[in-house]
Amino acid sequence: MIVLKASQDKVLSALQSVAGIVERRHTLPILANVLIRKSGSQIQLTTSDLEIQIRTTAALDGDDGNFTTTVGARKLIDILRSMPSDQSVSLESSQNKLILKGGKSRFTLQTLPAEDFPLVQEAANFGPSFSVPQKTLKELLSQVSFAMAVHDIRYYLNGILFVAEGKQLSLVATDGHRLAFSSAILDVEVPRQEVILPRKTVLEMQRLLSDKEGAIEMQFAGNQAKFSFEGMEFVTKLVEGKFPDYNRVIPKNHKNIITLGRAPLLASLQRTAILTSEKFKGVRLNIEPGTLRVASNNAEQEEAVDELDIDYGGDAIEIGFNVTYLIDALANMNQDMVKIELSDSNSSALLTIPDDAAFKYVVMPMRI
Repeated sequence: MIVLKASQDKVLSALQSVAGIVERRHTLPILANVLIRKSGSQIQLTTSDLEIQIRTTAALDGDDGNFTTTVGARKLIDILRSMPSDQSVSLESSQNKLILKGGKSRFTLQTLPAEDFPLVQEAANFGPSFSVPQKTLKELLSQVSFAMAVHDIRYYLNGILFVAEGKQLSLVATDGHRLAFSSAILDVEVPRQEVILPRKTVLEMQRLLSDKEGAIEMQFAGNQAKFSFEGMEFVTKLVEGKFPDYNRVIPKNHKNIITLGRAPLLASLQRTAILTSEKFKGVRLNIEPGTLRVASNNAEQEEAVDELDIDYGGDAIEIGFNVTYLIDALANMNQDMVKIELSDSNSSALLTIPDDAAFKYVVMPMRI
C-alpha cells in the first residue's frame, strides 16, 4: 500500500513540525518513532515524550484506505533531508516495514506496532478556550522566555506562568535574579486561569509559532494545556507548584528615571562585557546628571569604560549588574527606546518601554 506520495519539501515540513520533541535515545524505544495514521488522503502524524504530544494533519496523497504504523522519526527526516526538495517521494508499507522511495533511491525502514505507541491521555475538563494571533504569542514568549530558570530545584521556575483573566493574557518568567512580564489583550473575556508551562514546551512553541496572522487557540485544565493552530494540536503537561507573586517583585514609584536609546545602551553593554570575567559577569553603572558610565574589569586587571550622554537630572547612583541579564532583556525588545527606573544602589531596577505598560523587566543588583 502506498501510504503517502508527495514532494520531499511537503513531507519533510509535516514531519519536522512534530519531531522537535523526539529524543533519539529513550528508555521506551517507540518514543523515538512518529505515529503515522492514514485515513483516505489525510495523514495524521503524532509524536510524544509522555509529557508533550504534538499532532499535525496533512493532505499527502497515496492509496485510499486506512493504515497505522510507527517509524523512526529522526531517521526518516535525515533521509528526506538528503534528497532534493522538488523530488517526489513515496512511502509504501510492506509486511512490518516501510519503504521510502525517491528518484533512484530506496530505503527500507523497520516499524513498531501503532497500538504500542503511548498517547497522552487528554484531560476531561478543559477550561473555556480563547485565542490570540500566533504572532502576538510568539512576541510574548520571546519577551519573557530568556528569564526562565534552567534546572532549578525550585521546579516551578523552570517554565513560564500564563495568567488569563478578563481580557488580558499575561506571561511571567523568573529565575530568582530577574523577572520578565509581558501581556496582551484578548478578544474575549475569560475567567481567571493560571498555569505554568514547562521549559521544553515553551521552547517547542517558539519553534513552531510563525509570524502569520492566524490565531492560536488555547485551553487549560488542572494539569494540562492544549494549543491548536494551523492544523496542529499541541498537548502538554503543566508544572505543578506555586509561582512566586510577581506583583510584589515589580517595584513601584522609583524616583530616578532614565529614558535612552535601546540600541546604544545594548552596544555599550556588549562592548564592556568583553572585559568581564567568565565566572563573574559584573558591570558597574555610574549614573549622574547628563552621563551614564558603564565599566567592567577582570582578574587580569584589565578595564573597560564606556560613556553615554543621557537626559537625566536625578540622584547620582552607582549600581552593579550581571551584564548578561541586561543584554538578554535589551536584545529581546524591538522598540527604539527603553526606560530604566532606579531607587538606589541596593534596590532592583525596572526596565520598561516608554508609554507601554505591557512589558516589565526587573533585575536585581549585584555587589561588585
